[in-house]
Amino acid sequence: MLTRLGVLLVALTAPWVFHGEGKVPPFLERWKQWDFWHFDHIARNGYFDPNWEDPVEAFFPGLPMLMRLGHLLGVPSVVAGLAVSFLAGGVAAVALARLADLEWGEGAGRRAALMWMVAPPAIFLAAPYTESLFLGFAIPAWLAARRGHWGVATVLAAGASSVRVSGLFLALALVVEFLTSPKRREWINGLWLIVPFVPLLAYMTYLRIRTGDWLRWYHAQEEGWYRGFTAPHEAFLHTWSAATGRLKFANVTDAMQANFEWMFRAELVAMVVGLVVTAVLLALRRWSEATWIGVQVAAFASSYWFFSVPRATLLWFPLWIGLGALAVRWVWVWRAYLMLAVPLFGVWAAAYVTGRWSG
Repeated sequence: MLTRLGVLLVALTAPWVFHGEGKVPPFLERWKQWDFWHFDHIARNGYFDPNWEDPVEAFFPGLPMLMRLGHLLGVPSVVAGLAVSFLAGGVAAVALARLADLEWGEGAGRRAALMWMVAPPAIFLAAPYTESLFLGFAIPAWLAARRGHWGVATVLAAGASSVRVSGLFLALALVVEFLTSPKRREWINGLWLIVPFVPLLAYMTYLRIRTGDWLRWYHAQEEGWYRGFTAPHEAFLHTWSAATGRLKFANVTDAMQANFEWMFRAELVAMVVGLVVTAVLLALRRWSEATWIGVQVAAFASSYWFFSVPRATLLWFPLWIGLGALAVRWVWVWRAYLMLAVPLFGVWAAAYVTGRWSG
């Protein structure tokens, strides 16, 4: 609740300081940034509105369906999205704390949850985006799997699969967890592992019927967001050019050019974090967690450039659990993290609510 109050204070004050020319937008308008417009459009008009140019099939239907429900009840889409993120984020925070305590002992959970909630890009846990809703399913799913409750785990993972394509990576990681778990397994429970793939297959079938393309969601990402397959070294060079100013974005101000450059630098840092965490998990023989993060890192590394990786770090719950465990063992880790992360959290939140690109 206190972290959400911090976000509220930034959302209330930042536009008055950084709004530039013109009037300061009303409070709810400040949350209508970037991908929100795609979720809102799907909620109100569906996927195939001829008057909408962007290929919105790239976005999975979980969050737009809930926003649509709010719309039918007379609740504005932005309010419905904020409410979903608030409630799902609370569920995810509790589940993350319980998972960390289960893995590393009492005390790790509270630290892991707080470090996650004040992470630099954590504004996306409050904004009407998919991160909180996805994690509200995904972390409880992982907790259930670690406890050996495979039916519950896979049904929750199916919910996650309806929200983001990351649900596919979660399903693969759950398969690895099932195969490598030290707990005694009833192999018949392995049939549950089919369930998380069902929403993905259903969405692909829907797109196949409407467009004739089973992979329309992927091709839409390729068309609208440069997600097409690229060799990793080329993806790195493209990102490096954007981060160092060698790439000049068309029709943007100097301030926006600098904004993009700083965010691409954050993309590079986030990729290094992903590679390091994956390597550590492999060294610790935590195969399923390494799969969960490693497959995502590989996907980001093979796009045209590294894109939205800082946001994706919010999904990497083994990272936050590991930081929580280190913070219990060494108090300086706890203090150093908070002193560095909280100011960046404020800057990132201010960037989002004032319409700057925030990854």
